[in-house]
Formats: sequence, structure tokens, C-alpha cells
Amino acid sequence: MTSTYFSTLSDALKEAGIFQPCLLLDRDRLDGNIALVKGRVDPGLAVRLVDKSLACLPLLAYIGKTLGSERFMTFHPPISEAVLKAFPDADLLYGKPMPIGAARAALVKADTDWSRVCWLIDSEERLAEYGALAGELGIGLRIAFEIDVGLHRGGFANPEALSKALSALPARLHCEGVMAYEAHAPLIPGLFGGPAKALAKASAQAAAFVACLGADQRRILNIGGSKTALLHHGGAANEVSMGSAFVLPSDFDTPGLDGFQPAAFIATPILKMVEPMLPGPPAVTRLLQALGRFPRKGCYLYGGKWMAEPVFPEGMKANGLLGLSSNQQFMGLPAAATAKPGDYAFLRPTQSEAVLQQFGSIAVFSGGRIADRWPALPMA
Repeated sequence: MTSTYFSTLSDALKEAGIFQPCLLLDRDRLDGNIALVKGRVDPGLAVRLVDKSLACLPLLAYIGKTLGSERFMTFHPPISEAVLKAFPDADLLYGKPMPIGAARAALVKADTDWSRVCWLIDSEERLAEYGALAGELGIGLRIAFEIDVGLHRGGFANPEALSKALSALPARLHCEGVMAYEAHAPLIPGLFGGPAKALAKASAQAAAFVACLGADQRRILNIGGSKTALLHHGGAANEVSMGSAFVLPSDFDTPGLDGFQPAAFIATPILKMVEPMLPGPPAVTRLLQALGRFPRKGCYLYGGKWMAEPVFPEGMKANGLLGLSSNQQFMGLPAAATAKPGDYAFLRPTQSEAVLQQFGSIAVFSGGRIADRWPALPMA
């Protein structure tokens, strides 16, 4: 990412009259990332879009149309409801088990078709709860079982436990399949076999769970997330989940996403340029500057304290001595920095979930200009 690139983004923001903090999406880079997914995903695997990581209906529609997918992994009933209403043919799979009260509150809403939702079951106790709820409401419910393939975040610990649950499946519940998540695999050090071995082990474990399912219980055999989805080839799964990879926040700079480009940035005006001074005797500031602990030049941003890392102006960084502020955040700058008030600073989100929703709408950059504004889904 060069200064020329950020200058182009700045010019586009000024031309569009955007002079406050915003979330900027580079649609041209997004297109490139979508193309990489299409080219690399195993032909035997469908892509399920993660709505919490792409919490914007036009963004979900744009990616889904290009990939030819209307499968979504969902995590929060208000977002689930919005997706169901926006995509009449959408198929939703919960990526975490919902409290039974949350499921009941959703299912009694008459204006939403919750039959297109597959609920996640992680224990025999929750299975019984959902069976009782289905009986109480007089409806059938689709479910999938969360299985543990090494992450140890919950779910059924082994195939025997899954077989036991299947044998006790309540009459009004229909098993659609299983969901496995192996986010631990890219983090396994070489001393313990490394990522490739961990991924192969997780895939083999998932296959052992799948073997417990009947022929009519294998519609959803889900594995993976953005960091691992494109590394799966063969195995028992028939779909992978992806979300953050399409905009590549910094937490997703992993080998499994080589060639992907960051496509989302927080852009915010620089309010002030300063020769920074700490409160108290000036000699303290001068000493800390001499020791390299405090910058000799800095700026204050419009807003701040985001889950994001500074990327422009080059060398801009937060300073622990002055801390963070969500109103006017101080950022240190190199002595040679030429930024001035009214210029834009850019930060790269560390994650896309929640961050994409913080600004109300997303400024869509394409072809050198702000081409559209896409409303983000509300946080609540």
C-alpha cells in the first residue's frame, strides 16, 4: 500500500464530501479477493458466507451473487432476521448455539420464515431443550450438531457422544448435519506437527463424526473459516464458511490467504498537527523524546479507539503515554511527516465483525471515486 493509493482514496472522499470518520470499502480489491476464492476453493465445496463478518446486506448480496451462493452462517437473531427477509431463498446455519429463550423469541415472530434456519446443538441438554421447544410450538426444527475437531470450544467431543445424541433425537427435530471449526490449526507450532498436520487431523476427525450420520442427515457438512477454508481438499465436508477473508482485516494475514488484499479501511480527518507535550514540566517531555519514548511530532484524529491499526500517514502510531481516545485520538508521527489538518488518516481494521457496523454506512470506492454508500446492519 503506497502513499499514492491513499492519496487517491483521500481525493475520492473529498470529492464525495465525506469529512468525518467512515468505513471505506475498496470494491475493486474486493473483486480481486472474490476471484481468488472462486479460483482456489475446492470444486466439491460450497461457500457459506459469514454474516457477522460482512454485516451489510448489499455487501452480502454482492459477494453472494458473484459466488452463486445463498448460504449464510449466522450468529445473532436480529441479523438472521434481516438476512432472511432480504434473501428469500437464503439458507442459514447458526455458527453458535442460541440460548433457548433467544430461539423461542425468534420463532414466535410471525413475519419471518425461520424454517430456513438450521439451529446449532452442542450438547444433549440443548438437544432436549430444542425438542421441548419444538413440541411446545408444534413445529419442526432443523438442527446441526457442533462437533469438536481440536479447538475444544465446545460441542460433541467424540463420535460416540454424537451417536448417543442421534439415538435420542426428538421427533420434531431433523438433523441436517454437523459443523466443525478448526481455527486452531494455523496456530499449531512445528514442534507439535505444524498447521498442515493439524488441519489433516481435524478433517479426519470430522469424517469420523460424519460416519455417524444417516444418509438423510448429511445435507450440511460444514468445516473451516476464512483462515482455513481454501486449504481443504477432499475429506468429508461439502461446504466451508468464509467472511473476513473478502475484506482481509489484519488478523487474517495468514498463509492460507496469500495474495488477498486489504479492502476495508477506516478513514478519518486529521484535526490538528502538534509538537506534542505531556502535561507537567517540559523537561519530562524532552527527556522522553531524547529516549525515543515520546514523538516530536504528532496529530489528533477525528475519533479514535477503533479495533484498527494505523497505515497512513506512514509511520503513524498510537502512543501509550497519552493513551487512546474515542473523541480525539493522539497519534505520533515521524519527524519528517508532511501531513496537515484536513488530510485523511487511514487505519486498517484488525477484524471486520463489529467494525464494519460502527459507522452506519460504508463508503464504496471503485474506479477512483466513491461509487455508492451501503448501509451496514445495526449492532443491536
